[in-house]
Amino acid sequence: RKASPSTARRMESSTRAATHAGSWYTDNATKLSAQMDKWLANAKEPEVSDVPCRGIIGPHAGFSYSGPTSAYAYKYIDSKKVKRIFILGPSHCHYTERCELTRCKSYETPLGNIPIDKAIIAQLYKTGKFEMMDLSVDEEEHSIELHLPYIAKIMEGVDYTLVPILVGSLNSKAEKMYGEILAPFMKDPENFFVISSDFCHWGSRFRFTWYDKRYGDVWQSIEALDRKGMALIESLDPQGFSSYLRSFRNTICGRHPIGVFLNAIVAFKDKQHPKMKFVHYAQSSKVRYKQDSSVSYAAAVCHFCSNQDDDDAAEGKEQKSG
Repeated sequence: RKASPSTARRMESSTRAATHAGSWYTDNATKLSAQMDKWLANAKEPEVSDVPCRGIIGPHAGFSYSGPTSAYAYKYIDSKKVKRIFILGPSHCHYTERCELTRCKSYETPLGNIPIDKAIIAQLYKTGKFEMMDLSVDEEEHSIELHLPYIAKIMEGVDYTLVPILVGSLNSKAEKMYGEILAPFMKDPENFFVISSDFCHWGSRFRFTWYDKRYGDVWQSIEALDRKGMALIESLDPQGFSSYLRSFRNTICGRHPIGVFLNAIVAFKDKQHPKMKFVHYAQSSKVRYKQDSSVSYAAAVCHFCSNQDDDDAAEGKEQKSG
């Protein structure tokens, strides 16, 4: 049976609309650009200049909450060295046990449309491991869209393409498989990876109220729990990170994109010495009482050092976690 005209349009629309602009962040380009300018100016200067950043982890909440933290990660991108951006975001509203790809040719932002790399999308789809998203799924999800303003801002004036990947509810085996599929793309120094994730969602409305009094107030316990996971991410230990999630059930919504990224780094072997470092951490509020709630935000950067000397330099120069 042929799809109805309306369904066909939904399936094959050339541009994904910025459906969260005007609510999760301003749809006014001038105001949006000024906001990001301010947050980027307030973020600490990257201390590594000779080793290019190849990937980041950043949050995807409403900009008033997550925007300042995202700036710490996006400040590391050298736009002159990037031609293609892979962005992996978790699926909040659509259940799937696979990764899915966009059907669109471009993604809209208030700062201009971003072209999709249809050749890479086709290459990934040919592996037989990916599904194609319906436009309704694509436009309902916010985890990728909330990174697009920063990407458009940082990459302004540069020719580049985007490879959006919606990451479903994957088991450890699937995370490893998708990581191995993406690993070869890390060989190209002009490919960049953005991993979208918030960290702990704490409170009864999130059905997560883990609290260890040894750390002090609830917000301090939340930070301690998050930093356990962050340490495993920095150690590039996908198995350890999976074990941590099983043990503590921390509500890190981008755990599967992070798992795929960690597995890709582990699978990537080309005389490189990857280093992951968290450069900022924040919470939407400091919880002290059971009736309160909060969401945690963290920014991490990943460098691929070409030799051991560069590796040691990156480790020594990298700024401390915020």
